[in-house]
Amino acid sequence: MERESPPANDLCSVCHSDFHTPCQANCSHWFCGNCIILVWQHGSTQQPCKCPLCRRIITLLVPSEESQRQRHDPEVAQILDKIQTYNRFFGRTSTGLLQRMQDLPFLLPRLLREFLDPHRSLPLVIRARVYIAMILSAVYIVSPIDIIPEGILGIVGLLDDLLIGLICFLHIAALYRSVLYTRHGGS
Repeated sequence: MERESPPANDLCSVCHSDFHTPCQANCSHWFCGNCIILVWQHGSTQQPCKCPLCRRIITLLVPSEESQRQRHDPEVAQILDKIQTYNRFFGRTSTGLLQRMQDLPFLLPRLLREFLDPHRSLPLVIRARVYIAMILSAVYIVSPIDIIPEGILGIVGLLDDLLIGLICFLHIAALYRSVLYTRHGGS
């Protein structure tokens, strides 16, 4: 199972060196923790920075597991504290529907890895809400009762099923985002 760490033989796109205290942004790009904090501090510290690669607004930074294990090192601890501060300012919620949809490829694979990893545990309440959302969405999608019936409108009738699936994924991603915020953003 793939771990939450930067790709092998990859370099930080800011300093062009090996990763030091790597963290992943909600756009899925990896940076040195200190480098992305410097990018943020170089601009306005009153608003989140944009990814140097894709220009998406970064609303959440997630340190790698390796970085978390090195927390005893004072330099790493200082960088992790800065990341936690950044997340406290901007990680509470994503701003709009488009931002939430763009976060799906970042959040859902991480959630799936966490569900399948026996060493990681999600809070029971979050797990229960994810299961309930998935079950209710699946029941609606396979049920013959639809807002827009497929039998009458054909392929157009699938739109309500796709919409329910999208809403389910957005709800699950929002739940998992709150877990990541609690872990890496504080209170």
